[in-house]
Amino acid sequence: MIDSPSLGDEALALLRELIRSACVNDGTYASGQEIRNTDVLRRFFDGVDVDPVVVESAPGRATLVVRIPGTDPHAPSLALVGHIDVVPVMHGGWSHDPFAADIVGDELYGRGTLDMLYLTAAYAVATRAVASEGRALRGDLVFVAVADEEGGSRLGIEWLMQHHPELIDADYVLTESGGVPVGGSAGTPHSVTVTVGEKGLARRRLLIRGIPGHGSAPWGSSNAGVIAAEAVTRLTRFAPRAVIGDYWPRYVDALDLDPEVSRRLTSVAEILGALPELGELAGYAHATTHTTISPNVIRAGDAINVIPGEASIDLDIRQLPGVSPEEVDAYVMSALGDLMRHIEIVDVVGASFSPANVSPMDTPLFEVLAEVIDEAYPGAVPLPIIAAGGSDARFYRAKGRRAYGFSVLSGRWDYGRFRHLIHGNDEHIDLESIALTARAIDSVVRRFLG
Repeated sequence: MIDSPSLGDEALALLRELIRSACVNDGTYASGQEIRNTDVLRRFFDGVDVDPVVVESAPGRATLVVRIPGTDPHAPSLALVGHIDVVPVMHGGWSHDPFAADIVGDELYGRGTLDMLYLTAAYAVATRAVASEGRALRGDLVFVAVADEEGGSRLGIEWLMQHHPELIDADYVLTESGGVPVGGSAGTPHSVTVTVGEKGLARRRLLIRGIPGHGSAPWGSSNAGVIAAEAVTRLTRFAPRAVIGDYWPRYVDALDLDPEVSRRLTSVAEILGALPELGELAGYAHATTHTTISPNVIRAGDAINVIPGEASIDLDIRQLPGVSPEEVDAYVMSALGDLMRHIEIVDVVGASFSPANVSPMDTPLFEVLAEVIDEAYPGAVPLPIIAAGGSDARFYRAKGRRAYGFSVLSGRWDYGRFRHLIHGNDEHIDLESIALTARAIDSVVRRFLG
């Protein structure tokens, strides 16, 4: 077995290279250019007995796959699925160059450090370690460094599922959004998060009709931009009823809060008033107990002297388990009320509805994750959570595969801070978390497949 310090060092060095490739995905067809990171990974696997396969769903939109065959065709297989694209940055909000991969003190700064290049690097290191040792595993190990997760996966996992499913298929999957210590004290948490599912995704576009006119006489006009502004206000203020579910109460219990605060946080009637008690965690607490509607792209007008007759609003809707497409539209109509006479709701092409999805916890892989958590933090147990955002795990779960978000972060992290930095300014990760995760992923592979 490769010694643990070298696993962390290898992961750190590879992570810095992946950051510097700047595979920024703004959602357009030609962005991302993940081929830069597949080139980095091909070089990383040079000198070991593996044959990386690189496929392109579009020019430059590359995914790299390494499969190490197991010795037992009946043994379960494991895929380590990490995306290699990152979201755009607002340069003025960063203290350090987001693509320089600078180490400041004991922290590494860069776009994608948390989402999710540190894990992709750990997956590659664990895969290379197995190959370099020549150690036989019972089941297949599959490393998938995938494109376009940040753009909705149409040129990534979704495309691969349609065109090359044999390359990426596995019985079990590990991917992003786990590993945050919860409760206890720094270094001795009671729990570590494991993402067992995620909310669904529904994207809707509101088409707003007004009456065009000359901008010099706005009084009494039907300005589509003004109607859109009112629609955004109503959507933002809309407060559907909370759904507490099975997972949020477990999280509250793990936080070791004042009993009265805990009671309010698990009360349908009182949770909104109690959210400020949670600080940065409040956003996640709200998201995991509500279907949310976020109006994120607004368009109106073409000329400064013309009252716009048309406008549009693109909605990012994340629905709880059990919410149907019809219920999503009903939420929107309820929020907008009498404005609906000006508005038509349409699906956003290619991403109209993806249901919430959950993997069971009574599986051999989940047992191994519990063992590895205890190895990193003696006495700690897995804390199952539902992610507010989406990941490539949803495509595997739709095929009946078991998928979990897993890593092991250091005691300085909490879930509120973790989510605040993802897609935010000054995204960074501490070096201890990189090393802990590299060791944890290596341990999972050996325990589950060895």
